[in-house]
Amino acid sequence: MVPGLDDGSSLFNFVVRDGNGVKGMVDLGLSTVPKPYVQPPKERIDKRMATRHEGAPIDLSRLDGPDHDEVVKEIVMAAETLGFFQLVNHGVPVDLLESLKDAAHDFFGQPSEKKAVYRKEVSPSPLVKYGTSFVPEKEKALEWKDYISMIYTNDAEALQQWPKECREVALEYLKTSMTMVRRLLEILMGNLGVELDDTKIDGLIGMKMVNMNFYPTCPDPDLTVGVGRHSDMGTLTILLQDGIGGLYVKVAEEIANIGKKGEWVEIPPVPGALVINIGDALQILSNGKYKSAEHRVRTTSMKSRVSVPIFTSPRPSEKIAPLPQVVEKDGMACYREVIFGDYMRNFFRNVHDGKKPLEFAQI
Repeated sequence: MVPGLDDGSSLFNFVVRDGNGVKGMVDLGLSTVPKPYVQPPKERIDKRMATRHEGAPIDLSRLDGPDHDEVVKEIVMAAETLGFFQLVNHGVPVDLLESLKDAAHDFFGQPSEKKAVYRKEVSPSPLVKYGTSFVPEKEKALEWKDYISMIYTNDAEALQQWPKECREVALEYLKTSMTMVRRLLEILMGNLGVELDDTKIDGLIGMKMVNMNFYPTCPDPDLTVGVGRHSDMGTLTILLQDGIGGLYVKVAEEIANIGKKGEWVEIPPVPGALVINIGDALQILSNGKYKSAEHRVRTTSMKSRVSVPIFTSPRPSEKIAPLPQVVEKDGMACYREVIFGDYMRNFFRNVHDGKKPLEFAQI
């Protein structure tokens, strides 16, 4: 055990309050997992109990040819079942994705004091937050992850206020992803009978955020989690994985060739691919037709892992409810209308606990 970090409060102060993060703790030298990070057995990720998702990624470039309808069907089917799919030929340059992973390693490779300036309590910008775990003050067991979170308002503020180690490449990633996001939303909303214009698009993804996640090597991955069970709160999440892997998705209802209800499926990294997952807002808007995916992340003892998600969500002031076209067809609404800002506050106030946040909007 690391000297001085063998009691819970010293470790919490060092990792969370002083901003050293999990990486700072690991850098001191660890041979065992500190007690505050040991997950209860039911939350641990047993690789042997999970299957690998072996389905081919969806080739988005095929939308522009004779296979258009088939690709639409694949995207809709994935959204209605697992809530997760992988895309290739998505329009985001692969060399940009490689630069993004390098930038994440550059940021987290800095001395702790350089990262700690962005801690929530002291950050020079309301757009940037550096932290660790999810809600460390409330968690019974901490998550083995550090992150930097960057809210997008406009290009000028991003280039001025996001950390200089990663701002240009993170902004480019966000901007080049938006054509793909728009196409996906046109397909998914079109399938529900909704035609999108710029105002409606803004209503769905008016808030955007880029995170960089860092999962340091762990002495015993069987005891820990990188991220606990949760679904994302927003509309669509776009995720860049590195080649290490560790992302697991829960099968909500039995899916042929994928898994049985309640099983966990690993989403293996595919070079050049982006992972897309459905968020809670889209599940609410579709009246449950599209499934926000419950997922979690396993740690690794081999090599530190990075991932870079873009979270797209309605603005906090936006009201969200099942779409009238869908309710008419279904005969009843499964969710009440909520102000998205209220949904967000509830989401960030509680520890990760599967899809429990959706209960906030359920009728």
